[in-house]
Amino acid sequence: MAIIEVENLTKKYPLPDNKSESFFAVDGISLSIEAGEIYGILGPNGAGKTTTLEMLEGLTDIDGGTATIDGIDVNNEPYKVKEIIGVQLQANEYFDSLSLLELLTLFGALYSREIDADDLLGKVNLLDKAKAKPANLSGGQKQRFSIACALVNNPKVLFLDEPTTGLDPQAKRNLWDLVIDLNNAGMTIVLTTHNMEEAETLCQRIAIMDHGKIIAEDTPQNLILQHAAEPPKAPLHGNIEDVFLTLTGHGLRD
Repeated sequence: MAIIEVENLTKKYPLPDNKSESFFAVDGISLSIEAGEIYGILGPNGAGKTTTLEMLEGLTDIDGGTATIDGIDVNNEPYKVKEIIGVQLQANEYFDSLSLLELLTLFGALYSREIDADDLLGKVNLLDKAKAKPANLSGGQKQRFSIACALVNNPKVLFLDEPTTGLDPQAKRNLWDLVIDLNNAGMTIVLTTHNMEEAETLCQRIAIMDHGKIIAEDTPQNLILQHAAEPPKAPLHGNIEDVFLTLTGHGLRD
């Protein structure tokens, strides 16, 4: 059963060098995400990935089309949607004087919830850092804490925007394990990433965006079979990175 339904979603912005004209950052995309699924959105910089997530999260106005999460219309009831989703952003700012324990308690109060902050920190393997300040955390620990903050309201859907960017291999794998554990517990997870291995490892289905449109969508295995030519003189098929390069014609950060 689909928990997220998107139909002809659009978002346009003025051109940076000509404010009288506009371009579509998201250009009429449609998608359906199943409850309990890990769904990945890939694309080069400027493809529309983050804008799509921000519209689904109610952080950016929808210019056209519709989006519903668990039957709630995002455009008409954005605050109601925020009650059932968790959002981990690419960058976060916290009150510097508060510990992790105090911050989680504060965020719980904002949702009018009494939370077990120790339990949340335990889920993200940060219980030993309960009294630490965010500034004293490593990059991987900060990312895990941002996910703990996103879990305060026990969301049905968790949005992760490039969650492992800049992390070392061990921190990246630890975060992957956390995502898998959350999904195994029944949480629907939607993520954007520039990491092809991450998408192939975590996601049940992947959408590839370019110039504001979804140009392919399927399981990682089917995308590889359909679009990734076998590497020359190699017995194995290509991978999701080969799919991406074949479909978009350029690298992730071009």
